[in-house]
Amino acid sequence: MILSSSDELGYVPKRIISLVPSQTELLHNFKLDTETIAITRFCVHPSDWFSSKQKIGGTKALHIEKILALEPDLIIANKEENIQEQVEALAAHCPVWVTEVKNMEDARQMIADIGKLTGRSSQASSLVQSIDLTFNELKPLQSSPNTAYLIWKDPLMTVGGDTFIHNLMEKAGFHNIFFDTERYPEITLEDLLSKNCNLILLSSEPYPFGEKHVAAFQDSLPGVKVLLVNGEMFSWYGSRLLEAPAYFQKLQVEAGLA
Repeated sequence: MILSSSDELGYVPKRIISLVPSQTELLHNFKLDTETIAITRFCVHPSDWFSSKQKIGGTKALHIEKILALEPDLIIANKEENIQEQVEALAAHCPVWVTEVKNMEDARQMIADIGKLTGRSSQASSLVQSIDLTFNELKPLQSSPNTAYLIWKDPLMTVGGDTFIHNLMEKAGFHNIFFDTERYPEITLEDLLSKNCNLILLSSEPYPFGEKHVAAFQDSLPGVKVLLVNGEMFSWYGSRLLEAPAYFQKLQVEAGLA
């Protein structure tokens, strides 16, 4: 059974499996240590869970039989991070909550929904309020730099306007020059030049950009500022949002904008 936001389990789950790294971190924030019985190999935070919890494959390569053998009473998945066919195979046997998060409002609702499902509504409400307070402290920039956020190399890929990353870029004061494209378009260096890009953010995930890539882009695009950024701060939509505004402020300084 695939659950929607209006559905209720009718019980507080005691055997939860998370298929999404950022939502695993959220479950930890809700202190569901005993209830969370398994996670994916990409659920690296918190580190103690990563070292102690049973792994049930990757986000897009789930071990279906292993998951079902654990007899979960709630599986938490995500429309973008998990493969539909695998989610449906699991949903044929147990309740699966599938989230879809494209912006901060979706993130707030997701936190509230998971809090309600797991008997942690008060904690979820407090978390959402704290996240809102930290984002309200973000100081607006006098001007927003024309920015490209790159997530992949060979081919180069960026983020369009219908993504959570785009929404956080805008909140952080970075104008996404590919806001009017599909979700994750392939681009070229010529596209960056034609859109007057003056800041490139190289994400740490899913492609692990490093210093050598910064140097390569700076050689190819002289005059364009290139920075490595922590992809978790732009794409993890659970309790990690508490840390994001402070990180964005530091990034603004690093980019010479504040």
